Parts: sequence; structure tokens; C-alpha cells
Amino acid sequence: MIRVSKIAHASYETPDLDRQTQYYTEILGLTLAAKEKDTVYLASTVDHHSIVLRKGAQSKCTRIGFQIAPDADLDAFEKQVAGHGIKTERRKDPEPSIADMLVFADPKGTIMEIFKRGDFSHQKFQSQGIVPCKLGHVAFHVTDVKHVTKFYCDVLGFRESDWMADFFSFLRCGPDHHTINLMETGSNRHFHTAFELRDWGHMHEACDFLSLHGYKLLWGPGRHGIGHNLFAYHRAPNGLITELFCELDRMNEELGYFEPRPWHRDSPQRPKVWAKDPSAANLWGILPTDEMMQ
Repeated sequence: MIRVSKIAHASYETPDLDRQTQYYTEILGLTLAAKEKDTVYLASTVDHHSIVLRKGAQSKCTRIGFQIAPDADLDAFEKQVAGHGIKTERRKDPEPSIADMLVFADPKGTIMEIFKRGDFSHQKFQSQGIVPCKLGHVAFHVTDVKHVTKFYCDVLGFRESDWMADFFSFLRCGPDHHTINLMETGSNRHFHTAFELRDWGHMHEACDFLSLHGYKLLWGPGRHGIGHNLFAYHRAPNGLITELFCELDRMNEELGYFEPRPWHRDSPQRPKVWAKDPSAANLWGILPTDEMMQ
């Protein structure tokens, strides 16, 4: 099976393109890599873009871009997807730095964009804003978590890292504990987009920076039980939630357990089904606010 190996970018529609672009550049500290009519490309580092913004009537996540390995065959991957009865489309030069892209929809309607990256753009880290290391994961509310989870595993080659009971899955496509989160809540919509920070010191600086610029935290700082990452959530100007995180679990794939950490409750920590318990959400005890689920 050919698997996707990295989340490359996430694309959003937003009514106020200029304001959301300002948030990503001046607050988060991404680089404005390119701008076309009603479309903006923003980079963290190395790749040409990690975030794509397009002008739209309402704020929503519309597309997720994934890379396959440089030596993988995109034609073979397309046949693999088509073998599941999924309609696909090929696009030539669809975005800057991408020459050939395979496009299809997941069961909840989010467009999957699969490609191989050509030359790196070698973006440098910015000197203003929070300046995350990378786009880490995107989380969604879904109506049927088992069905959508099966799609990501069977079609894209994701692996299940953990579950909370039977309604919340955490899926990985590389060593990071999760790249996609799916929570069954009765609707199909964006939950949050997460960016990785360097460490606890960077988290501290980021929370102070957000406060000084008028952004209040919705939840955190805290430590998730599932994934064990430190976290802090806030709402972007477009109304969608951004998570900042660090110290996320990483999987030693060959040995089947997560890299040992002193805060793990299990030794070694392996993929499992967590009980629907407050500690699964936050080992430090503070539960999410009602606003987190709006």
C-alpha cells in the first residue's frame, strides 16, 4: 500500500481575506509566500506553503494537502484510490510549487490533495509573531467517526494512534501521534487547526504574545492525556479555532510504542482506547470550555 507520509497544507475559505492574512503573518508569524486574486499562500518553513486562504462566503476548512514519498508513484496511488470506488481528478500545476496533484473528496466532503513535492522553497522562520515550527494537525467534527476513520486508514494509509471511547479517533501518517483528529458530534465541520511550537518556553511566550494582542485563550495551557502534548487554544479572526502545542507523542513504528516520556501513565505507552474521562482530555484537570465546542 502507498501511504501519505506528511500533512503539507490546509486550505480555508474566509470572508475577510485581508484580516485573516494579517493574523497568520503578524500574530502566528507565517511568511506570505504568494498572493493571487482572492487566494493567499502562507508558509511556515521549507515548503512553499502550509496554509492557503481563499475568499469565501463563510469560514471553513475546504481542503487538506498530503505528500507521498518522493519515490512513490502518484499514478499507482490514483489506481489505489479508484479501487475503493472513489472518483478522482488530476490537476496539473494547480498551486505554486506543485506540478501534479490527485484530488478527491473524503466522506465528510473535505477535498484531499495528494502530490509529491518538487524542490523545497527554503522558507526562513520569521522574526515577528509566534512563529510555529510547522503545521501539525487538523481536527474535524464528523457525523460518523468510524466510517471516516476507516476511509483515512484504508484509502490514505493512516494508522490509529488512540481512541477516546468510540467517538474520537487520533490518526497518524508519520511519527507524530496525530495528523488528523475526528470527533463524532452530529455535524461535519472544522474543529481546530494545530501548529507545533518548540517547547514549553515557546508556549509561554506565545500565550503572552496572544494576550498582548487581544487574543484570549479558550482552553489551556494544559497537557492532553491522549497524545500528551502541551496545548493552548484560541480563536482566529475568521472564527475558527487554532491550537498551539508542543511535546506531542511520537511513535517508534517498528517497535509499536510511543517514545518514552516521564509524564506517561503507561510504560511503554502504546495505542489504546482511552475511557471517556477528564484525564484523557487534560491530565492537569481543567476541562474544555463550552466555547470550544461552538
